[in-house]
This record gives sequence, C-alpha cells and structure tokens, in this order.
Amino acid sequence: MNSACWIVSSCTRTRLCHGQRTFIEQRRWFRKVSRKTERAEAEAWRHNGSRNPIAEPAHFSRISILKKLYKPLLFTVGFSGCSFGAAAIWQYESLKNRMKNYLDDVRADWLEKLRPAKHGDFRKQVNEWYNGLSDGQKTVSGIIAANLLVFCLWRLPNIQRIMVRYFTSNPASQNLCFPMILSTFSHFSLFHMAANMYVLWTFSSSIVSILGREQFLALYMSAGVVSTFASYVCKAATGRFGPSLGASGAIMTILAVVCTKMPEAKLALIFLPMFTFTAGNALKVILAVDSMGLVLGWKFFDHAAHLGGALFGIWYALYGHELIWKKREPLVKIWHEFRSNPPRSGGS
Repeated sequence: MNSACWIVSSCTRTRLCHGQRTFIEQRRWFRKVSRKTERAEAEAWRHNGSRNPIAEPAHFSRISILKKLYKPLLFTVGFSGCSFGAAAIWQYESLKNRMKNYLDDVRADWLEKLRPAKHGDFRKQVNEWYNGLSDGQKTVSGIIAANLLVFCLWRLPNIQRIMVRYFTSNPASQNLCFPMILSTFSHFSLFHMAANMYVLWTFSSSIVSILGREQFLALYMSAGVVSTFASYVCKAATGRFGPSLGASGAIMTILAVVCTKMPEAKLALIFLPMFTFTAGNALKVILAVDSMGLVLGWKFFDHAAHLGGALFGIWYALYGHELIWKKREPLVKIWHEFRSNPPRSGGS
C-alpha cells in the first residue's frame, strides 16, 4: 500500500516530482556517453534554460491541453469496453475448452502417474512451483513479468527517448493515448516496482477469487487508463505538468475492490506486521491521504492517479460489476452464434 506513481523526466538525469527532487543515476546503469553528445546536451540545456528538452515542451497552455483531453477520454472508454468485451469472450472460450479437454486432461494425468518420476529436472521443479500457486498468483505472474521487462528496457541508454515518449504519461506530450496503458507497466525505480508488485501479488488471490481471472484482467487494464486519465485532468487543470509512470493507479483499483468487498478483512503493514487494521479503515486512510495530497499540491506521488484508481475500484465494486460484467450475455451470445455458424466465403 506504499506504492506510488513516480514522476520523472527523461534522458540520463531523472527527476522526481516534476523537478523538485533530483537524483543522479548511478553510472553502472548507463554507458558513458561521448564528449560530443555531452556538449550537445549541455548546449540544449543552456538554450532551454536548464530545462529537459525532451520531457517538457517550452510552453504550456492549460486551455489547449484541456481541449486535447477528448482523445484520452474516448480512448479510455473504448479501451475499457474492448477489455471487458475481450474478457467475456475469453471466459466463454475457456469454459468451452475446459469442457472439451476434460477427458484429455484426465488421461494425461493417468499417463503421468505411470511414468517414472524424474529427479533433478529443473523444468519439472518449475512446473511444480507454478502448479502450487493460487489462480490469482498465476494470473499476476504475467503482469509482473511484463513490468520486469519494461524495467530492464529503462536500463538501455539508446532507447531512452522512446521510453519517455511511450512509457510515461504526460498531458503535455504529443502522444496521449498509448502511453496511458504502457505507462501502467513502466517503472524506473527498483523499489517502486518491487513495492507495487508486492502489493499486487499480496491481493492477487483475493481479487481473482472475487472476480475471476478474466474479469480481473479486464478491470486491471481498464484501471490503468482510468487512473491515467484522472492524472491528465488534474495536471491540465492545475498546470502542474510532468510525465508519470507506474502501476499504482491500477493497483489502487484492485485494492479498493478488495477492501470494499471484504471491509472486515485484517491487513498489516510490511515492516510492522504486529499492527493490524481492517481493510475498510485502510481504504478510508488511503482516500484521505490522497485527497489531502491533491488539495495541498504534494508532488512526491501522483495523488490524482491514486485517487482516480481508488474511486474507480469503489464504483466498480458497488455498481460497475452489475452494469458491465453481468450484462455481457448479449455479446457472448453473438460470439457463440458466430463460432457456431461462421460466415462462409465463396458460392455454394
């Protein structure tokens, strides 16, 4: 629950909170650049008033950026709808294949028991470990792997511009839509990624048992764009521009759903396991802290993304599940008819 959407700028120098806190990356992460590149960067920084020339444009206009937010809004609605539609079809296909392959699975298990056990087989040990995980842990394993891959990509100096352009979200950027989802899988700090993935892993079993893996993944992907859009609106309204990244907004949605559905569940902090509190009280504290940070203009976390994700999770737990997921039957029926009677090409 200590996760956060960090705010960074681009290139080889990274700034937290839109330039308020600065730390220089350790050289083990980056290769030494040539002197020609250093002189070019220094010249660009002098001409731009010591401002990062990649991360921020020279001039911001709140009105012009607010007018551009209709594209992220349409992308948020469309992407969320496609996510839940794809999840409904995926669930249909999963149930169909599960019934179809039931006898094959039984036969495979019977043959596996007849085969002699293999000792020291690394692949078998990995399979045993994976099979011992819960459904929720299996589901988030792919999300964690994707975050780890993007984290490694941040370590490559040659693609820093691409990473800043597509894997950080900023309403003042020319790229507004795709970074809304790509930045959800993007972490620059190892601690930031570890904290977020730990929270996601901790709540994975509970959320998947409540929603199922298909609905959970649709909600997680939708939460990423919804929380980013909330960040866009807040930055455009306040004029506090700067790129953000992190899965915290989406994780706040998952946490809010679990806390709303299971308010009496006992939780504890990572470093203080002896102090327990209810999930309902934890959610109230999170909402209060992020609301205070948004009002007071705290810049260490992207409080708008946190608050937007948490409110989206509460809404989905109370109303969204009934309005969206339980009304997927017409879509599934259309898909069933399409699968049963696919269109034929050519004449009869």
